[in-house]
Amino acid sequence: MTGNRCGVVVAAMIAVVAPVCAQTAYPDKPIRMIVPFSPGGTSDTLARILGQKLNESWGQQVVVDSRPGASGIIGTEIAMRAPADGYTLMHGNISQFAINPFIFNKIPYETLRDFVPLSLVASAPQLLVVNPGVAAKSVKELIDLARAKPGALNFGSGGVGTLAYVGGEMFKSATGVNLVHISYKGTVLALNDVIGGQVQALFSDMPIALPHAKSGKLRALAVTGPQRSPLVVGMPTVAESGVPGYALVNWWGILAPRGLPQPVVDKLATEIARVHTLADVTERYANLGVEATGSTAAAFAAYIRAEEARFSKVLKETGVKLD
Repeated sequence: MTGNRCGVVVAAMIAVVAPVCAQTAYPDKPIRMIVPFSPGGTSDTLARILGQKLNESWGQQVVVDSRPGASGIIGTEIAMRAPADGYTLMHGNISQFAINPFIFNKIPYETLRDFVPLSLVASAPQLLVVNPGVAAKSVKELIDLARAKPGALNFGSGGVGTLAYVGGEMFKSATGVNLVHISYKGTVLALNDVIGGQVQALFSDMPIALPHAKSGKLRALAVTGPQRSPLVVGMPTVAESGVPGYALVNWWGILAPRGLPQPVVDKLATEIARVHTLADVTERYANLGVEATGSTAAAFAAYIRAEEARFSKVLKETGVKLD
């Protein structure tokens, strides 16, 4: 073989082998995990737990990058436009991928077109809480109070499209009560005003509301899941408290920009799912009020499709729409 031909063959071999080597070496630099909600919220907390574990596994720092705004749309678009190289991940939840598409007239992303799902990581019902000064110690009493004073009570949320907003609107539709929606730039801000008495009620993520309910700063009335939660022993569901059929469960998962090489998809999905079987992770999640829920990439994609179909129907029937 002549020198020129040999050089061509070697160059071709390098061209084929180099991407494979790059993939098997992943990760070899820090990973950015975008959280499209405010610091201190549930997504932020869960992202930091996962980031710490991935750092322990791979020796690379995972930087949590908070990009809140527009019910998660701003951060989601940033993640969508990032290179599909495994170094930008999205810590997403139900709001961005199963609710926003059916509330907003136009959003810049389409979940399964623009992202590759990697793994579910957690799920939990919401916790319906009120300020202790509200004269209601049960869901029935809250409904009676709201009916007696139409428009006098309000509920907070982290913005239109967040699960707290949907939870409140579904409650209004199911009971016929008139609660006024107060929108915030993050559920934590809404929670602070419920504690302060400026807002009366909130359908909150469990991790940020439960500690305050335990301390007495908030009064918990019910969980929003289809059945009682072992994470809050003895707490009734909204459905069994006088609102038949009411059910709302939040979930969180990790996605990456579409186009991620399959070996990187497999490595990320496998490790993220493994992390969520670890005893210390499941315990930390349980203490926050959520259940660790790993999955395969294919199972997560199928779950998103099912949730899109469900919420398309639920939100249409409820009449939930952009303010």
